[in-house]
Amino acid sequence: MSLASWFRWNEPPNRISQRNPTEMVVETLMMELSWQTKQAEKQQRERENEYRKIKTGVDYGWLVSYPKQSYDISPGERLQLEDMCTKIHPSYCGPVILRFRQLVAEYEPEVQEVSRLFRSVLQEAAEKIKEEEEAKKLARQWNTKNKTSLSLTTFKSRSRISPFISDIKTISEDVERGTQPTKRVWSMPEFRNAK
Repeated sequence: MSLASWFRWNEPPNRISQRNPTEMVVETLMMELSWQTKQAEKQQRERENEYRKIKTGVDYGWLVSYPKQSYDISPGERLQLEDMCTKIHPSYCGPVILRFRQLVAEYEPEVQEVSRLFRSVLQEAAEKIKEEEEAKKLARQWNTKNKTSLSLTTFKSRSRISPFISDIKTISEDVERGTQPTKRVWSMPEFRNAK
């Protein structure tokens, strides 16, 4: 028995497990929410410290120790947000995060408002996805309608009858041959059937 079998040195390294894209989107978006919540909490503490400094004139910030994270989203709200995240297509994950960061930077929300802001971004993205799916569905319907109508059009165009190429003699043709054509105006060229 060799030592390599004991230590499994000859086996290839384990790859990252192949997870469901929806799970990855949910995890990524929820990590972004928790990070933005922590940042909002940190900014809120800094604003409170600045306010205390201005109010008292003394800085006791070095004495204060803050907990790692004091604000947490309720379990019910977390489940609702995770459910909303499952409706986000993986290709929209990046734009959703960018939009969320943009709104957080723009509004500088309180800690409690971050989850509501995140919810609004998710709803906006879900509506956009729904609109695009409806547009694709209409485009598919339009394309299938056009394919059938084009096939009918080409069938109709093949079966057209041209009256000028016909070898069938008609009464009006005989009558027209017996009469002299009227003279045309000088600006118009004169066309005659040469037979």
